[in-house]
Amino acid sequence: MKKSTVLLILGLAGFIVMADNWVVSPILPAIAQNIGVPVTSAGLLITSYMIPFGLFQLVFGPLADRFGKRQILTLAIFLFTFAAALTSLGKGLADLSLYRALTGAFAASVMPVSLALIADLVPMSERQAAIGTFMGISFLGQGLSMAIGGSIAFFVSWRGVFIVYALLAAIVTILFATTGRKIPSAKNPNSEFLAPYGRLLGKSHSATLYLVVLIEGFLILGSFSYLGAFIESVYKFNYLAIGLIMTAFGVTAVIGGRLSGKLAQKLGRKKVLLAGLISAMAADLLFFIKGDLIGVLIIGVALLGLGFMLAHSTLLTIATEFAAKARGAAMSLVAFCFMGGGGIGTALGGRLIKVIGYQSFFCYYGLALFLLIFLAGLIVKTDLGSILKEHETVKLSR
Repeated sequence: MKKSTVLLILGLAGFIVMADNWVVSPILPAIAQNIGVPVTSAGLLITSYMIPFGLFQLVFGPLADRFGKRQILTLAIFLFTFAAALTSLGKGLADLSLYRALTGAFAASVMPVSLALIADLVPMSERQAAIGTFMGISFLGQGLSMAIGGSIAFFVSWRGVFIVYALLAAIVTILFATTGRKIPSAKNPNSEFLAPYGRLLGKSHSATLYLVVLIEGFLILGSFSYLGAFIESVYKFNYLAIGLIMTAFGVTAVIGGRLSGKLAQKLGRKKVLLAGLISAMAADLLFFIKGDLIGVLIIGVALLGLGFMLAHSTLLTIATEFAAKARGAAMSLVAFCFMGGGGIGTALGGRLIKVIGYQSFFCYYGLALFLLIFLAGLIVKTDLGSILKEHETVKLSR
């Protein structure tokens, strides 16, 4: 089966999941009004999604190692489709929260298992480009989510958002059940469930890389989470306009994904990682210095998407070789650290914004990214070939 076809199917699954991940925020007031609860109470819908989304990252990786990555993805996308459809029918806060929790749990499978499957199928020389392509398509969904959700809610209703997402997810499910059945997917019935996590965290190099991923998620996802609110606060734009501006993040993420593999081959992964973190730092500092100028704002959004993809695709590529026979677990731990860091960064960022305002918040996160650049530079001392020898990958796979 062609690599491009595999990446397209996996990318579409990632696109839907990442779009759904962020779609509630812009339509939360509409949902709250419709079901008759305060917006502050309706915020439970975001929490009820994010908690299982984070926790189940750690569940699906080992399941995929044991029962097959394609098989687990097919089942999870089908159940995700069902949960999204149920959400469109919710009547009150309790049942909507339950449906969002189910959606988050099944959505958790897509990123780590897809990345592990790509690592199984694509040789190392081509892997960062493949991962970058997959991540770029996926995070285009995140970048477009506010525009998609805002426009559907504006012209139809908030329920229409979840109907559309369920239909799109159904298409992806059909692709997995038909064309996707040709994707090679090995099973390892003897694979361990939790033991690989202990071994991964017990090795100094993998543990420190996971720490970098955690901080990266804290700062970059934390920054992205409040971009929409920052734009609304400064420019008073509607959600559709905000979403269109934020598509710059998704577009440059796609571009960064396409470029990351070629740049890594020419410059080395360490330089690509540092370039990505520098780009993200520059974005936050631009928001702080001249975020009230629309041109500067758009450049900053674009730099954040580009920086994220260059840095994250590099870290993911390194992590794919930590445990060749337990890649599902290795990638689940990456996804857990990244999304967990993003959740903490978002929560702390909200508290900071209440005290110091949006622009100072971006200044602090930008300065923290400056420190992360030095930390990443110290940790990633050599390119991947030397890292693998030092890390003794085979021992982790037992």
